[in-house]
Amino acid sequence: MYYIDLRNKFINLGCFNINQIYAFDPDFNRNNLTYWQKKGWLIYLRNGYYAFPEFKQEINSQYFLANKIYRPSYVSLQSALSYYEIIPESVVQITNVTTLKTKSFENDFGQFYYKSIKSDFYFGYKPIHISKDKEIFIAEPEKAIIDFLYLYPFYETEADFLNLRFNGDILKNEIDKGLLLDYCSRFDKYSLDKRMKKLFNAYKL
Repeated sequence: MYYIDLRNKFINLGCFNINQIYAFDPDFNRNNLTYWQKKGWLIYLRNGYYAFPEFKQEINSQYFLANKIYRPSYVSLQSALSYYEIIPESVVQITNVTTLKTKSFENDFGQFYYKSIKSDFYFGYKPIHISKDKEIFIAEPEKAIIDFLYLYPFYETEADFLNLRFNGDILKNEIDKGLLLDYCSRFDKYSLDKRMKKLFNAYKL
C-alpha cells in the first residue's frame, strides 16, 4: 500500500488504527507508518492509532479523538464544564470519563486524561455532531457536574465551590435541577448528596 492509498481510504475517518489498515491490506508493511510519521504525513496518537495532520484544523477534533483512542469514554469533567461555559477557563487537557482504568496520553493533538468510573455510573452523555459524518460523546451538563463532584471529592465547602467560579446564571437558568438531583440520587452516596447541597447553597439554587 502506498501513502496515497492509505490517505484516500482513511482521510475521512478522522483517525484510524492498525487493525483497520490490515483489514484493507493484510500484507501491509508496518514500517511504512514510522517512515510516514518522520515525513510529517501521519501523527501517532497511541497504541496503533493514527491521524492525518489536517485533522487538527477541524473544530473539536480533540474531543473526537478523545472518544476514539480510549473506549468506552465520553468527554466530561472540566472539559465538558468548559464546553457548556459553566466554568470560565478554556481547558488545555481533555478530560474524560471511562469504565476502563485511569489513563493519560499525550500526542501532537494535546493531552488526554481519563478518569475511571463504575459501569453503573456510566450514563448521562449524548452525541453531538461536529461535522456531517462525525460526532462526539459528551456528558450532559448535569452529568458533567455530578461527575466532577464525585471524582473530585476534595471540593467540600461553599467557599470551595465559589472559588471554582461556576457561571451562576447558567446554573440557575440552563441547568435542570430536577435532573441534577436525579443523577445524584443514582450514585446513592451520602457524601455526594452533601456536596451537592453545598453547591446549591453557594450559588443559591
